[in-house]
Amino acid sequence: MSEGAPIPATVASDDLLPTAADPALTEDLALALLKNAGLPAEVLEQLAKNANALKSRKVKIALASHPHTPRHVSVPLARQLYTFDLMKVALSPIVPADVKVAVDDILISRLETVTIGERLTLARRASGRVAAALLLEVEVSCTKVVDAKTTARETRVMRAALENPRLTEALVISSVLRSSASAALVHAVAEHAKWSYRREIRAALLRTEHLSLARALEFGQEIPTPQLQELLASSRLPDKIKEQLLRQSRPVSPPD
Repeated sequence: MSEGAPIPATVASDDLLPTAADPALTEDLALALLKNAGLPAEVLEQLAKNANALKSRKVKIALASHPHTPRHVSVPLARQLYTFDLMKVALSPIVPADVKVAVDDILISRLETVTIGERLTLARRASGRVAAALLLEVEVSCTKVVDAKTTARETRVMRAALENPRLTEALVISSVLRSSASAALVHAVAEHAKWSYRREIRAALLRTEHLSLARALEFGQEIPTPQLQELLASSRLPDKIKEQLLRQSRPVSPPD
């Protein structure tokens, strides 16, 4: 196949295998090949064995992102990618869901080693799972530093993660209920303009150990006494706050 020629979507895999295996395959031709969304898995596997083609970062990204690349090819390839390339793969609409999860896991495993600037970008733009992991990673980081400037930057990461449009209510609830979630995270969620008004998140915050008395009393007002008693049974709030909550709780309204 000539350099620069388009790859027809109907070309049989037997015709493309020699191209994928060609040691002289250029970056441009490999990328043209990978633009074919219907490319068979055997061609993609052959391309993954082409050492010359895989010298290209763009080819690695395109191969890891192709919808038909087998998982046993795409995931090892993803481990070779840079942080923001991983984010690009995880957010691609054509990448299979199980591969996205695996790529997110790779990203999350790297969070302790990336810079604050990289964490800030990930907090704003990465998947909801990565944003949720960053909420807890910020907490861990803040316990390790005493420099006020660094702590302020970490707090920016946490706030950016809470603004991530891919962050879901379920992920926020899971984060605040983790044993590793500290007061800073609980307070940030409890004061957040979006999350603090969600009923299920308020209930989750009432089960944490760090919610302030003022917020606990505010959130507890909307919960009938039987439900509040049940919720507080599994809460880590201090006993004094639990007692105050129950004293001000509202009874269930009788039916009309």
